[in-house]
Amino acid sequence: MDLHTHTIYSDGIGSVIDNVNMAEIRGLRLLGISDHIHFFTPSKFLKYVNEVRSIGREAEIPVLVGIEANITENGPDVTEDFAKHLDYVIASVHDWFGEGEVYRYIERIKLALMDENVTIIGHFGNVFPWIGYPTEEQIKEVLDVAEEYGKAFEISSRYRVPDLEFVKMCIKRGIKLVFASDAHRPEDVGRVDWSIKVFEKAGGKKEDLLFSEMI
Repeated sequence: MDLHTHTIYSDGIGSVIDNVNMAEIRGLRLLGISDHIHFFTPSKFLKYVNEVRSIGREAEIPVLVGIEANITENGPDVTEDFAKHLDYVIASVHDWFGEGEVYRYIERIKLALMDENVTIIGHFGNVFPWIGYPTEEQIKEVLDVAEEYGKAFEISSRYRVPDLEFVKMCIKRGIKLVFASDAHRPEDVGRVDWSIKVFEKAGGKKEDLLFSEMI
């Protein structure tokens, strides 16, 4: 699977059909299109959903329509009006924090985990080398909230996060995972080797994946 891919609907350079074609060539069993929410007006969003659905009906593999929302200071910028049309919502932090401000990042992640419109947390921890690493207690808080609210985390091959120990803890606690290339070019769709490697090394099984029933 690859549930984090972008197209010309946001900052990708390929079309929806380009991504689907590459997913089929690479032998994926499940593809998700998840363009950035801030590129959409309501009318463009509905065009996007309809196009992904239409192409998905003709595809050789299941194609899901998602979106990547931004986790702002006030929570994810996705509304129920958008979410109700989607199969899933990825929520990611895209703002930059200063050194030592990892606590701000963690608080935003917890806000997203409690949001009813969010399904998956995107590239968790990609900024830790610059803002500092969370404490064990902060990681436990994140996992507690994720478990309570039934959220999933992506394993990002682009950013190579989260780390092995975090993935192990997710599996142990029944927190679902997905594979993600974060592709912005069709040729990068399905490049999730790192995600699969970490998942398998952590002891992950098919049932530990979100949407496992579709693969």
